[in-house]
Formats: sequence, C-alpha cells, structure tokens
Amino acid sequence: MFRRRTPQNNPYGGGQGGYGQPRRRGNFKVTLIIGLIIAAFSVFKYFGSSQENPITGETQYLSLTAEQEVALGLQSAPQMAQQHGGLHPDQRAQDLVDAVGARLVNNSIARQSNYPYDFHLLADPNVINAFALPGGQVFITAALFEQLENEDQLAGVLGHEIGHVIHRHGAERLHKMDLTQGLTGAAVVAAGDYGTAQAAQMIGNLINMKYGRDQELESDDFGVRLMIEAGYDPMALIGVMDILEAASGPNRQPEFQSTHPSPENRREEIRSAAEKYAKR
Repeated sequence: MFRRRTPQNNPYGGGQGGYGQPRRRGNFKVTLIIGLIIAAFSVFKYFGSSQENPITGETQYLSLTAEQEVALGLQSAPQMAQQHGGLHPDQRAQDLVDAVGARLVNNSIARQSNYPYDFHLLADPNVINAFALPGGQVFITAALFEQLENEDQLAGVLGHEIGHVIHRHGAERLHKMDLTQGLTGAAVVAAGDYGTAQAAQMIGNLINMKYGRDQELESDDFGVRLMIEAGYDPMALIGVMDILEAASGPNRQPEFQSTHPSPENRREEIRSAAEKYAKR
C-alpha cells in the first residue's frame, strides 16, 4: 500500500522549506525561454527568405529557387504517377492533353515563366483529380479527363494547375509548413505538454488549410487569364466546378474545414475573373 506524501513526509520537499516547487518553476522558465528562442528563429527564417515572383510581381516567402523547384518536380513525378496507376495507355488522349497544355503555355503569359512544363494523363479511373508539382509537372487523372465535355474544360483544368506553378504555391506551402512545424515545436518545448502540442498542431493545420483555399482561388483567377489569352472560353471552367461538386457528393465538408473553397465561391470568382480579364 502506498503512503500518501505530505509536506512533512515528502523527501523532495513541497512546503515552504522544500525545494521541489522552486525547481519546477526554474525548469519552466528555462523551457519557456528555449521555446521562445525556437519560435523567434522560425519566424526569422520564414520572413528572411523572400523572393519577387517575376510573373506576378508579388513578394513571396519561400526558400526554394526556381531551379530547385524544377529538380524537385522532376524527381517526384514518377512516384506521383505511380500512385495513380501510372500513365494512361491511350496515346491519342495524352496527345490532346499535351496539345491543350502547349497552347495554354505558348499563347499566354505562362511562356515567360521558363518552366519546362510537362503534362501527364494518369491511368487512375477512380480518383477525380488534377494537380501540379513545383517546376511545371502537371497531372490529370483519367477519372476527371473522361468527365470533361470539351477541350475548353480541359484547358480550364490545366490552366488552373499552371496557375499553381507560376504562383509557386508548392514552394510557398513547403516554406509555410516549416514555419508551422517550428512554432508547434516551440509550443511543445515551452509548455512541456502534449495536449498543447495537439492544440498547436490543430491551429497550424487550420492556418495551412486557409492558405490552401486562397491558393485555389488565386489559381482559378490565373487559369481564367490563361484561357482567355490562349483563346479558350473561360466560362467552361464553371462546368468543371459542376463536375467537382457532383463528385464530392452530398456530404461535402463545410468550406472552413476543407483545403478547397466551395464550388459556389469558386464559380463566383471565375465569373469575376472572366469579366476582369475580358476588359484588358
């Protein structure tokens, strides 16, 4: 049977004359200082790595150079393709994807980015998706490709993904994830509490999710611009939103819990972008 410790029988102290409590306070101060140092370093590292995007003119916080983005994309492309069943065997379909992608790049501001764009049709028949890796590797699954009704919709999908590449969203996300991990680690060290770590990670995830939604709207906007410059109908992208909404089913998550904006908001942004770029 364990004997309950009291200030009188506790060998480690605990009363005014003990030394346990001051030691705990001292340890907390040390861990708090270390946590603050880690947090300050993470913030300094994040904001100390800024570059101007040569196409959009915006100042971005990222650590990768354009050459490193290209190398990362080329290195990752085979693995990403394998996760979706490899490349689609229909060469005619792949040729169409290549032709639309080339038209978008060669007849728009995208050609000034100098990324070596490569467009891949993946064999995945189940997952409706399209995505881009840093540096110009663009993918669309067969499941989405076969849902598209015309070449303009395909241009909308590929234009959106080119927008991610030009805006360097992948590099931005990697850099911001480093910041989030650094701040989460600082919170864990400072508090010495896993519950705090969970809360900090949840906050970090929400920050990154919000950032992802902003990126999607930004790429919708830029994709519309590329479509107009290349001679495609930008309103065809509205039809793509219909396809994505139908694929998500009736149990779609609320927008604040999703990495993508709601289709309703994206349709509104697409219409606004089409009106804006049509006046240029």
